[in-house]
Amino acid sequence: MDTKVIPLSDLQADPEGVLRRCYDSGLPLVVALPDRGLISIRPVEEDDDLVNQLIEHNPAFRELLARSAASPREPFPFGGL
Repeated sequence: MDTKVIPLSDLQADPEGVLRRCYDSGLPLVVALPDRGLISIRPVEEDDDLVNQLIEHNPAFRELLARSAASPREPFPFGGL
């Protein structure tokens, strides 16, 4: 499986385009964060059961969802998608 690594600046310059290309290719994308390391983004298929499995089996994930639902919404740092 091919994995593309891009600098954060590429994602900041065209977030929607980068994410669309990642989704369309079906391949994971790795973003290099300055002074932080790497973060992986991968497309999730509609029938991917990862979120349901996390909700069912991971109390920490359920807590994270509850905190997120209760918190005020912040604007996306890249100017929105």
